[in-house]
Amino acid sequence: MPAMLLFEYAVLRVVPRVEREEFLNVGVIVYCRSQGFLETRFELPEARLLAFAPGLDLEEITARLQAFARICQGRATGGTIGQLPIAERFRWLTATRSTVVQTSPVHPGLCADASETLARLYTQLVE
Repeated sequence: MPAMLLFEYAVLRVVPRVEREEFLNVGVIVYCRSQGFLETRFELPEARLLAFAPGLDLEEITARLQAFARICQGRATGGTIGQLPIAERFRWLTATRSTVVQTSPVHPGLCADASETLARLYTQLVE
């Protein structure tokens, strides 16, 4: 049996009107220090979002989610935050904020393969 490693994850949410506290899950971000893994997976269900919040700026939301992905990659394209150590990038991405793209609280778990865990969580929590 493979060794089980600690990982942390948060759900990416689109919150069209922050004051209403209503949201749609659109992605997941997973961090596993032992595997040096930080990755996000998301998809924007445009029809659902527009039914949920007509007039929502989907281009802006897509750009914000793509910024999450660039920061996870840890390259210069992720800006100053994208060049921080992996743990700091995860903490920055999952910090509490009051914007149209937010994350859930961070949850811990155990996994053998962080990439497989990301796919499983995405299926369970977003699809």
